[in-house]
Amino acid sequence: MAPRPPLPPFTAETAALKARKAEDAWNSRDPEAVALAYTEDSRWRNRSEFLQGRKDIVAFLTRKWARELDYRLIKEVWAFAGDRIAVRFAYEWHDDSGQHFRSYGNENWEFDADGLMQVRIASINDLPIKASERKYHWPLGRRPDDHPGLSVLGL
Repeated sequence: MAPRPPLPPFTAETAALKARKAEDAWNSRDPEAVALAYTEDSRWRNRSEFLQGRKDIVAFLTRKWARELDYRLIKEVWAFAGDRIAVRFAYEWHDDSGQHFRSYGNENWEFDADGLMQVRIASINDLPIKASERKYHWPLGRRPDDHPGLSVLGL
C-alpha cells in the first residue's frame, strides 16, 4: 500500500491533520474506505471487543453503522509523541427506536512508518440524550470546517 500521510514522527500540526483525516473518514460511514487507513494486521480494542485485521474492522464498522444511525463524530488530539497519537472524541447517533445518544471516548493510536494505524485502543461510554440536546447538526458526512470542535462545544 502507498503511504498515508502525514507520517510519523508527528508534530502538533501533523497530529491534528491525522486526527481530522480519521474523523472525516469515519463520518463517511464507509467501512471499506475506513479500513484502508489501518495495517492489514491492525489490532483493535473497541470497548470490550478485540479485532485483528482489516476484515474484522470492516465487519465491525458495518455492524456499528447499521445500529448507530445518523452518526456524526468530532475528534480532538489530546497528546502525541513519535508514532503515537491520543485523541478524545464524542459522537452523536440514534438507535432504530429514535433514542439519541452522545458517545464519549478516548483512543490511543500507534502508526507504522507508512502512516497506517497498527494499533487502536478505544474506551467509550454512551450517554442517552434528548433530541433537543444534540449539538451536531451538519448534514451527514464531513464536519464543516466552521463547525465548532469539542473544546468550543464544552464537550
